[in-house]
Amino acid sequence: MKKLPVKNVTKTAVKKGPAVAKPNPDLVIINPDLPVLIPKKEDGKFGYVNQNGKFIIKPEYHIAVFFYEDCNLLNSPNQKIRKFGTNEYATVEKDMISYRVNKAGKRVYQFKDSDLGKCKLEDYKQQLYQAYVLNGFYGIIEKARFVNAADYRDYQIYPQYQYLYILEGDDIADPMIVASHNDRFGVIDVNNKVIVPFEYSNIKRNFSWKLGKMFEVTKDGKNYYYVDARNKTY
Repeated sequence: MKKLPVKNVTKTAVKKGPAVAKPNPDLVIINPDLPVLIPKKEDGKFGYVNQNGKFIIKPEYHIAVFFYEDCNLLNSPNQKIRKFGTNEYATVEKDMISYRVNKAGKRVYQFKDSDLGKCKLEDYKQQLYQAYVLNGFYGIIEKARFVNAADYRDYQIYPQYQYLYILEGDDIADPMIVASHNDRFGVIDVNNKVIVPFEYSNIKRNFSWKLGKMFEVTKDGKNYYYVDARNKTY
């Protein structure tokens, strides 16, 4: 028997699903509290290392900060630009030009004044604690219950340090505190527990704890680097 030709047969195309990006094996997570990429300076320039200390983004920038949200870009009048304001990107600067880079190190956006929107005012979190100076020494008080400076029981930490500074953070009930003792700097909590030992000549009072759960420290006053709450160096 002869096979009759089949005419006007419509072929149905099989649609392929969206390609799923493979996870980068270099973005290892040893400590889930830390960023997967950490700014690090080498030979005078900044790049990014992973939690093992391996450079993932080569050091070529004058400035490199943590991967974080940029509210000016998130509120950009240009809707196509807003995605670059998420915490999937970091701000870097090279040759006086600022960029946003992704976690592969690719420059995906160059800052333009016309793209910047206005940051929305967030509800301010009133700090529970503040530094208090008595007889030239610093301590910590809880403002809501502090009454009598002569009563040691009114202090959260009785004045005993050369200097104290409460770092900006998300947990106002358990802030990290930069402290100075015997001319060396360390970090304590509100229960006077030592988090980072007193072995540094300086610890920066910046947003590294809020943005990256890390502290920017130096032993020689010149070369700064990051340590975590376990005093591990990056």
